[in-house]
Amino acid sequence: MSVNPMKTLKIGKVVVNISVGQSGTPLSNAMAILETMTGQAPSPRPAKMTIRQWNIRKGEPMACAVTLRGELADAFLQKAFTAVRHKINPRSFDKDGNFAFGIREHIDVPGTRYDPKTGIIGMDVMATVERPGYRVNRRKRAQSKVGTSHRVTPDESREFISETYGVTMGLE
Repeated sequence: MSVNPMKTLKIGKVVVNISVGQSGTPLSNAMAILETMTGQAPSPRPAKMTIRQWNIRKGEPMACAVTLRGELADAFLQKAFTAVRHKINPRSFDKDGNFAFGIREHIDVPGTRYDPKTGIIGMDVMATVERPGYRVNRRKRAQSKVGTSHRVTPDESREFISETYGVTMGLE
């Protein structure tokens, strides 16, 4: 029996986020760590609101993020799943089949070394699981919705991640 190529699942993108809560040296250290881990230059993310108790001003950069696609996303996910011992919480999946998990220490990721100047930083990893044809929702001209029968369910996404990356579902 042949498999419908439009029903195959793939990783659309992986976003890696590090939030340090302040600008300056901690943010530049986090950006350096993220660039060495992913091979791409991270973009700084500004604060959305002012919080006087924490000395955070609106618009001040306090986090950084990198978006990975294609083979880079796949290679980073392999390393990130190794850092969490190939185990993620089944509640980490949303209704659209996307998932997110955290890495407590960046030195858990294979291929990274500890540098006393930068310290140890945690990060969040968010991944989008999609099918071919999802572009109709993102394109500028003749934009339309993805049909309900073509959307990815959380169960399909869990099964795809388990088969592709050897991840088990369980409480962390």
